[in-house]
Amino acid sequence: MKLTDSNVIRFHLQVLYGISIKSLEKKRERLMISGSKIFGVPLENLPRCYIPEFGLVPCFLVDACSFLLERGGTVGLFRKPGCLARIKTLRAKLNRGESCLSTALPYDVATLIKQFCRELPEPLFPSELHAAMLKAQSLPNLQDRMAALQLLSCLLPARNASCLHYMFDYLAKVSQRYEKIFFFLIKRILPLPFKGLMENVAINAVFKNMHSFSIFFLAFKEVMT
Repeated sequence: MKLTDSNVIRFHLQVLYGISIKSLEKKRERLMISGSKIFGVPLENLPRCYIPEFGLVPCFLVDACSFLLERGGTVGLFRKPGCLARIKTLRAKLNRGESCLSTALPYDVATLIKQFCRELPEPLFPSELHAAMLKAQSLPNLQDRMAALQLLSCLLPARNASCLHYMFDYLAKVSQRYEKIFFFLIKRILPLPFKGLMENVAINAVFKNMHSFSIFFLAFKEVMT
């Protein structure tokens, strides 16, 4: 699928699936941050490395996810919090551009990934797409769900798409070992405009089981490859 005209994509979503989407092209004031800071920085201002399969991905995510994949046997990786004192020290070092993950503990690195995603000025899934994703997931026909999710994926900004593609690939690898682990991280990647119980209901509607997660991942991967 090589659709590039966002207006055409929105038109198809509206006509074929009854999904309306706000424009993602409106101008927003960006935080221009120089230096090596990692947390709370827009994706475009972060040090990124090019990975042929995914595109430009924040170096921190590549380093952190690679580190955790090598230690995949850690129980409760994204459920158990790390040590606040150690995490504070790691954050300070990372924001100074220091390489420090190789000697860190897995729980601390997992917490850093959650903090990184949570503190992005704009979420990886733009808020304009949240309601559309929920509606796409509720379509009764599997083929329609796949097609609608593919179209929605085409609307993601390139920097978000590359980062999400990498994160979904990582989550898919981790979930092969621990089926429930992605719920704890996906709540950080996909902040929804609901609180408390409604937030959990909304997240479960999109990722209600491993099959639904696989559907979205496969739809997204189909677009990116």
